[in-house]
Amino acid sequence: DYLAIATLGISEIIIAIIKYEEWLSRGVKNVTGIPRPVPYEVDLIESEWFISLANFFGAAEISDAASLFVKLCYAVLFVIVLAIIMWFAERALKSPWGRMMRAIRDNRDAAAAMGKDVKRRHLQTFVLGCAVCGIAGAMLTTLDGQLTPTSYIPLRYTFLIWVMVILGGSGNNWGSILGGFIIWFLWVEAEPFGNWFMSTITAPLGEGSELAQHLVAGAAYMRYLMMGAILLIVMRFAPKGLIPEATNRSTAMTRSS
Repeated sequence: DYLAIATLGISEIIIAIIKYEEWLSRGVKNVTGIPRPVPYEVDLIESEWFISLANFFGAAEISDAASLFVKLCYAVLFVIVLAIIMWFAERALKSPWGRMMRAIRDNRDAAAAMGKDVKRRHLQTFVLGCAVCGIAGAMLTTLDGQLTPTSYIPLRYTFLIWVMVILGGSGNNWGSILGGFIIWFLWVEAEPFGNWFMSTITAPLGEGSELAQHLVAGAAYMRYLMMGAILLIVMRFAPKGLIPEATNRSTAMTRSS
């Protein structure tokens, strides 16, 4: 817990330095014109092969078909990158290095007594985690075509990812992926659901009711309420997540003893 608190505190200090020391990092100035690993919509619209492909599938609008094609290309790229990362993660988890890292997580004092360099291993986990985050950030910025530092708020890119890991299972790689898909789907659908819910419960009040207008206007904040409720429910009824960490019998007996 103290390590997590210190990590968040230090990260905020680093973010503040990057934001305000413009001579070092350009501050919060946007970066535009980032090249994409997939074709651009404008180029697709002018391509004969894509026009023929869109007509073959009966697309009504070429522009919509181009946008859908780009998203499909990114989906394929995302699946490939995710498969590679998961392969390395599962290999590392089942290796002697992975067993050592779990031992440090469960009891760092016992691991240090066995001659393991705990501080060095903690540093390794930070470096590996930052590398994965860097890959994800590179894919996100190339999809948007620009980097806008002010749009990355901690509530969305720190707390939300934390909820994803807790929901899926913090000790299981596949659980983290499942939690990521579920939480992101709920995050996207929470606002339209909130609008429908508030409109439904305020329908008897009439259109001129100030209370109804206030509740409908605040429907966008339903996503924050939903994320908090999910976090509380999971920590109360399923603290190990939807896919708990797999433990063999000998490990479970050792922990219980």
